[in-house]
Amino acid sequence: MTLLVLLVAGLALAGRPRTPAQAPTGLFTTLPVLWNESADVAGLLRQDQPPHWAKAELARRGPIVALDVLAEAPLAKLDRLVIAQPRPLGPAENVALDNWLRGGGHLLLLADPALTEESRFAIGDPRRPQAVVLLSPILTRWGLDLRFDDEQPFGETPFDVMGTPVPANLAGRWALQGQPNCRTWGEGIAVTCAIGKGRLVALADAEVLNAEPGDGARGKGFAALLDMAFAAN
Repeated sequence: MTLLVLLVAGLALAGRPRTPAQAPTGLFTTLPVLWNESADVAGLLRQDQPPHWAKAELARRGPIVALDVLAEAPLAKLDRLVIAQPRPLGPAENVALDNWLRGGGHLLLLADPALTEESRFAIGDPRRPQAVVLLSPILTRWGLDLRFDDEQPFGETPFDVMGTPVPANLAGRWALQGQPNCRTWGEGIAVTCAIGKGRLVALADAEVLNAEPGDGARGKGFAALLDMAFAAN
C-alpha cells in the first residue's frame, strides 16, 4: 500500500483533520492577502480597509511568516507552507522547495493558469498578481502537468474535493506523469501527493482566495484545503 493510499484512508476514517494551534505557516504569494493592493507603502499599511478574509483563516492556525524568496534557511524553520499564485521560481528556489517538501514539509499550492480576480494594476505592472502561473520545472520534478482548456465557460463553479465544495473559475486540470503516489480530485482540479516524506495538496485554480468572501464558500473551501495539506502536522 502506497503512502498516498494510507493518507487517504486516514483522512476518510478521521473526517476533516484539525491542525494544532500556534504552528507557523509560511506564505509565498503575489495575491494581496497580507497587505492592501496599493501603489505606495502608506497604502499597503492603511488600517481603514478591511483585511483579506483569508488572513484571519491563516492566523487562526498560528503565526503567518511572509516569504519573499524560497530558500533553505527560512524554509528550514517551517513545517507548513502555502504557495498561492506565485511568481516564477528561480533555479535555487526550485531546489530549496523540492528539498524541503521531500524532507517532510506540508505544502498547499494554489496554481492558477488563468487568474480571474480583478486588480487595480494594469497588465504588465510588476505589482499585479501573477496572471498565469509558471511552475513547470518543479511540477515536472513532482510528476505533475498543469493543463488548461481555454474553451471552458467563464464563471464560478464548485468542485468536490474530498467531500468539500471548492469554488473555481477557469480552472486548470492536473495530469499525472508516472507519479504513483498522487491522486486527483474534483475532475482533476485538485491533487494530493506523497512526495518523499512530505505532503502536497495542489489546486489548479486560485478563485478560492478571491478577496470577495461571497457566500462563505471560499472560506470553507480554503479551510478544508489547509486541513488536507496540514493534517497530522
